[in-house]
Amino acid sequence: MNHPTKTTLPGIGTRYDLVTEGGRHVSVVVHNDGRRFLGFHDPEDDDTCQATVPLGPDEAAALAQLLIPERIDPVRGELEIDLVTEHIPITAKSPYSGRMLGDTQARSRTGASIVAVLRRTGATPSPTPDFRFATGDTLVVVGTREGVDAVADLIAGG
Repeated sequence: MNHPTKTTLPGIGTRYDLVTEGGRHVSVVVHNDGRRFLGFHDPEDDDTCQATVPLGPDEAAALAQLLIPERIDPVRGELEIDLVTEHIPITAKSPYSGRMLGDTQARSRTGASIVAVLRRTGATPSPTPDFRFATGDTLVVVGTREGVDAVADLIAGG
């Protein structure tokens, strides 16, 4: 494995260089003001840059996340399910305002779970079926995208 080298660029910032196993020269120049540039160099002449890509802070962070290899969880294997979490409001128009969680039958109807209810006075984690909803409550729902969307439709009265 090749380790990156670090070079201080006086008055500019720092340059980090990596030569890949395939012989490609890649660098990241971090300017003193925080700007970053990704550079690709001529393998025959490291001072000749073939292409540069300027990256804003959010772009650099997004690229860094994409480059970090994901750990393989042997327990989950191929059974990975993409779960989402959504905050769904109980409005005055909701047919469930003033009714109990059990009345929704949300888990059996959608496969998604209402894992908490947020109210101005505080949060109720793991609400029981006899928990009574009020207008202004926000439901914290976890499930597949389809299941969470189905709970949102249910709560809205769709």
